[in-house]
Amino acid sequence: MPNLEHPAYPAATLLQLESLVPCRESQVSTLLSIFGERQQFSFPSIFIYGHTSSGKTYVMQNLLNTLQLPHVFVNCVEYFTSRLLLEEILTQLQSSSSEPEQTSHARCDSFNDFVRLFKQAVESRKLQDQTLYIVLDRAEQLREMEANILPAFLRLQELTDTNVTVVLLSEIVWELFRPSTGCFEPFTLYFPDYSIGHLQKILSQNHPPEYSADFYSAYINILLGVFYMVCRDLKELQHLAVLNFSKYCEPVVRGEANERDTRKLWKNIEPHLKKAMHTVYLREISSSQWERLQHDDEAGQLKGLSAHTHVELPYYSKFLLIAAYLASYNPVRTDKRFFLKHHGKIRKTNFMKKHEKTSNHLLGPKPFPLDRLLAILYSIVDNRVAPTANIFSQVS
Repeated sequence: MPNLEHPAYPAATLLQLESLVPCRESQVSTLLSIFGERQQFSFPSIFIYGHTSSGKTYVMQNLLNTLQLPHVFVNCVEYFTSRLLLEEILTQLQSSSSEPEQTSHARCDSFNDFVRLFKQAVESRKLQDQTLYIVLDRAEQLREMEANILPAFLRLQELTDTNVTVVLLSEIVWELFRPSTGCFEPFTLYFPDYSIGHLQKILSQNHPPEYSADFYSAYINILLGVFYMVCRDLKELQHLAVLNFSKYCEPVVRGEANERDTRKLWKNIEPHLKKAMHTVYLREISSSQWERLQHDDEAGQLKGLSAHTHVELPYYSKFLLIAAYLASYNPVRTDKRFFLKHHGKIRKTNFMKKHEKTSNHLLGPKPFPLDRLLAILYSIVDNRVAPTANIFSQVS
C-alpha cells in the first residue's frame, strides 16, 4: 500500500515519487498537504532545515520535477549577492517560457524592480492560476545580504499579489534567521538525520546488477558497522561504499569464498576499511589514486595528510611561529637580555611581582604588538630579512 496519497495527483505518479525519496515519506506527505492542488494558494513561505545530507535539496527537486510543478531553483552560495539572486530568478522564469528565443538577461537593481518584472514574467508564462515555487537552497546566505531581502521573500506572495510560495532550505534553525525588526513567520519543517536503518535501506538500493541484493546488503551492513559512529553523512557513506566494494568482492572473484561466507569476506575487507577510516571527510586522494594504493602492496600506509606526522613549513613561517611563541610567553623587559648581543650589564634583583611567581606556560600566552614580533624575527634569523609583502602575508 503506497504511503503517499493525494487526490490532485495520479497514484502512479505518487508511487514513482515514493520510490525516488525513500525514508522521507512523512516529510513529502506534509509538503503535499501544504502545497494542496495546483490552483490553490499555498503557504507564502516554507522553511525546511536539517543537517547536511538529510535529503532537503534532493527531496524538493524530485517532488517538484515528478509532479511537474512550475518552480525556480537557485543556490544562494552560487548567487551570493541580492542582485545576482534576483536576476537569476527572473532569468529562469523567462527562459522557461514558451518562446525561449525572446529571452534576454533580466537587469534588476532593487527589489521594487524585481516585483514589477516578476509579475510580468508570471503573466507571460500564464501562471496566474497555479502556484509557482521559488526554492532558495543554502538560504543561510541571505543573512549576509541587504536587510530587506529576507523579509521581502517571506512576503513575496503579498507584495506581488500572485500565487507564489518561497521555500528556504537551510542547515541552521529559524531562530538564527529571524530579523530583529520582525518579519512574516514561515511554516517550518524539520528533516531529521537518517537512522542506521534508513541508511541501510538507501545504500542497499545501489547494488551492482552482477551481485545479489542480499550480498550487497550484507556489505552495507559491515560498512555501517564500522563507519556509523564516526560518519552519518549519506554522501560520504555512498562514496565509501563504492570505493571499497571491489575489495569486498575479491574472495568471491578469485573463487576462494562464496557470497554467504561472511567470515572470509570480513577478514579480507577489514584492513582496507581501517585505512579508509583515517580519511573520512578528508578526501585526501581521488578514487583512482585509492585504487592504485589498494593494488600496491609496497604502499603500506596511506600517503594522505592524516598519515604525515611531520609537515614541512615555508622557511620564514617557521621563524615567525618561533618569534610569536617567544613574544607571547616572555615579558617585554627580557627582550634586551635575550635578543641583543651587547646588552650591557643587567642588575640582578630578587624582586618579583606576585603574579610572575607562576610559570608563564600555566598562565597562557599574552598578546603582543606586531612591531615586537618583527623585531624578534629579525634578531633570530641569521641573514638580513627585508620587510617584504611575503613576510606580512604570512603574518596575516
